[in-house]
Amino acid sequence: MKTLFYPAFDQLEIRDLPTPEVAVGEVLLRVAACGLCGSELETFKNHSPRRQPPLVMGHEFCGTVEAVGPGVDSALLGKRFVSNSVISCGRCVRCTRGDTHLCRHRQVFGMHRGGAFADWVNVPQEVLIPWPENLTAAAACLAEPLANGVHVVNLTRHLPVHTALVIGAGPIGLMCQQALQAMRGAKTAVSDVSAGRLSIAQGLGATRVFNAKTSDVAQECLAWTDGEGVDLDIDAAGSALTKRVSLAALRPGGAAVWIGLHENKMEVDSYEITLPEKQVYGTYAAKKEELAQALELMRSGQVDVTSWTESVPLQDSVSAFHRMLRPGDRDIKAIFVP
Repeated sequence: MKTLFYPAFDQLEIRDLPTPEVAVGEVLLRVAACGLCGSELETFKNHSPRRQPPLVMGHEFCGTVEAVGPGVDSALLGKRFVSNSVISCGRCVRCTRGDTHLCRHRQVFGMHRGGAFADWVNVPQEVLIPWPENLTAAAACLAEPLANGVHVVNLTRHLPVHTALVIGAGPIGLMCQQALQAMRGAKTAVSDVSAGRLSIAQGLGATRVFNAKTSDVAQECLAWTDGEGVDLDIDAAGSALTKRVSLAALRPGGAAVWIGLHENKMEVDSYEITLPEKQVYGTYAAKKEELAQALELMRSGQVDVTSWTESVPLQDSVSAFHRMLRPGDRDIKAIFVP
């Protein structure tokens, strides 16, 4: 089968590999589309130990069942599914308390096992969700990143959210923006350094957009909210600077959610969190039921994941991957199509 292969640090190539064998409880999925995630770009750029080559990456995917392993009903043959990115054990203390996405023994496609930048991928039956008939492959494969936005909304359900700031108008930022608008009815502001990306955020319903090259984003948010600060903000960029901005733009009692992974270490003024009783959340991946919520948001037309994305044949994925490492204004999300 054809794959986008990551053989060693700083290397990518199209390579033929054997079709995966299907184990007990698994299906062989013919991949219809697989999104390129920012975490995979960061992995390649920074030689992340979280994804060690040699490896086939890819964890945002959908496809059609072509074979079933022992213990799987043959009625699934020919059926179309979206896959969760996380395979949980269902038995550890984290799973039994409901945090399946944080499973102690979790496996992630394209990290701990072969991913979907390929013609086929083997998938445990329990992580599959039916692919709605009215969604294209390019849309259905993006249920996983949209589910990250759904998870952020569910994580902060306890807060009244009228105003929200999203820092970074990349794929995850745009997904979080739309999830907040659709699920909480929030007025959203979006900041970025790219005028093109801000234009897309505005087209997707942002009330305000702030260019971080020319504006003090925290001050803009204070002005927007009569000096109070936003109820919620999401750092989808993940630098030390944007994390500090997320705290400065936040109202007392509000919550900052950090989802971006661009930089790890930072200095923080702890009084800025403690005295105004601000809350800071980390967020990781999503639960299977949140993937289903994401699919429903797309199926019902409440979220747009296709007007700002680009489908690329798998055979052209090496050049597209490198282009996304140094994106132009309109290079936001690539989807690889075998």
